[in-house]
Amino acid sequence: MDISDMGEQDPDAALEPITPDSKEGLEILRHSTSHIMAHAVKELFPEAKLAIGPAIEEGFYYDFDIERPLTPQNLDAIEKKMARLIKQNNPFVRKTIDRAEAVEFFKKAGENYKAELLSEMEDDTVTLYEEAGFVDLCRGPHIKSTGAVSAFKLLSVAGAYWRGNEKNKMLQRIYGTAFPDEDALKKYLDFLEEVKRRDHRRLGKELDLFSINDDIGPGLILWHPNGAIIRKTIEDFWRAEHERADYKLLFTPHIAKLNLWQKSGHWDFYRENMYSPMQIEETEYELRPMNCPFHIYIYKSSLRSYRDLPIRYAELGTVYRYERSGVLHGLLRVRGFTQDDAHIFCMEEQIEEEILRVLDFTLFILKTFGFESYDIYLSTRPEKYVGAPENWERATNALRLALEAKGLSFKVDPGEGVFYGPKIDIKVKDILGRPWQCSTIQVDFNIPERFDISYRGTDGREHRPIMVHRALMGSLERFFGVLVEHYGGAFPLWLSPVQASVLTIAERHSDYASLLIGKLRARGIRAELDAENEKIGYKIRQATIRKIPYLVIIGDKEVEDNRLTVRRRTGENIGPFTAEEFLNILIEEIQHRR
Repeated sequence: MDISDMGEQDPDAALEPITPDSKEGLEILRHSTSHIMAHAVKELFPEAKLAIGPAIEEGFYYDFDIERPLTPQNLDAIEKKMARLIKQNNPFVRKTIDRAEAVEFFKKAGENYKAELLSEMEDDTVTLYEEAGFVDLCRGPHIKSTGAVSAFKLLSVAGAYWRGNEKNKMLQRIYGTAFPDEDALKKYLDFLEEVKRRDHRRLGKELDLFSINDDIGPGLILWHPNGAIIRKTIEDFWRAEHERADYKLLFTPHIAKLNLWQKSGHWDFYRENMYSPMQIEETEYELRPMNCPFHIYIYKSSLRSYRDLPIRYAELGTVYRYERSGVLHGLLRVRGFTQDDAHIFCMEEQIEEEILRVLDFTLFILKTFGFESYDIYLSTRPEKYVGAPENWERATNALRLALEAKGLSFKVDPGEGVFYGPKIDIKVKDILGRPWQCSTIQVDFNIPERFDISYRGTDGREHRPIMVHRALMGSLERFFGVLVEHYGGAFPLWLSPVQASVLTIAERHSDYASLLIGKLRARGIRAELDAENEKIGYKIRQATIRKIPYLVIIGDKEVEDNRLTVRRRTGENIGPFTAEEFLNILIEEIQHRR
């Protein structure tokens, strides 16, 4: 493609120096590298059509319409071609041309995706970038020449619908990354290897925690015994702490009449994430996407007084939301999940105190599960919302004042509130420093009005309560997936599905080992016996692969001395202990949730 006679070239004097290790510089480097990749793809596959190729948080991608499926070998070839283009040190030339002229140019070149993007733009002029004959539509800026790229790597190929719409053609997306130097690139690639090692989908299979079966449906989780016992432990802890915090526990249905969701506003504002209604005796019902309307009707089941408030309802409520198959991801993005949901009904003057209580509760729960670092966001009114702006302002101020009173640093996230109210989002950081959205606190002046709920005040008149929605873990599925990756499957003792494994050296040690198993289980320890006719080294390796916290080895010496040889999953030998001493170690560690 040739643009030498088109438009005007912008002078170099308009450029401003930006260091490659700055945030903006890194984005420019990566964006430029995506263009070099597109150039390489076009040289190797001339029939390829270009879609879009932006820089993203940790690298870049480019979408291509290519009939043949790209393979890892193709990525290697593309990398080699990119290296040659970089070595040539071709300058990036920026030109401004009329939009209509650009549309004609890309149509003539057979680049229908670029022509479609241009046809929807409103600007009279657009910018193109050219290097060594390769032309692309781009606002820029770019690096001065291809030689400025010193460290890059293509990572993977994935499918991506054009413009994210399932009705459009599936394109092939090549992901890559670039850094200012090889050391930074190596550090990032090592990080990716650790991410793969901790991937909850891989560990879920290896540790027999959960599975997803196409015969049942994507995004629907089967909890295996090992995963189920961890989930039960989490739920038991959650329920006990909520009862201690003066919440009342509820159970509510999985479906309700469609008009309930119309009344709540979910049908108007959330329909794209809801399933099609089902017909039952000439009435339409809907799988619940939320729990809040049920809790409202429990509140409405009795007359309420100011003396009753605040009322705190909590439920581990399973909800169902439609997610496109392309975004489903193990436990982290599913179609059926259980929220650790709660709704607090209070007077307006009680809002700040209740939010402070919820913040304390949230941070306690997160710390208990090993999350000490997090980012906090205050999300404000979105473009589509219900209720009066003045109510939104009061709700937002209540959340802001609570955060400031706790001395918690936070960022404002404009327009990211839910349709019925502003919210606080807490993103925990795992051991690798990755943020995960889990906890949320939302103040709602609007849904109480829609359902006309009230309480009798000190003046004997009816008043409208305020509703606080909150989830401390978000959903059990997502939170469990984050826990798996945070710990790399090596759960702390209190969460481990098997807490101690007793391994015999020979068959003659089985009776002694069985007695020990009985003592452990009698004290609530999740213990198992491995008395198989295998070498002890093999048994230790198998138990270590399963990440069992404690291995108790029973041989002649242990039987004779009536003492236990204990090995941690890290390989450290501790002891010897009497059975009672070992039990006390386990119980103390479990009680302190370590």
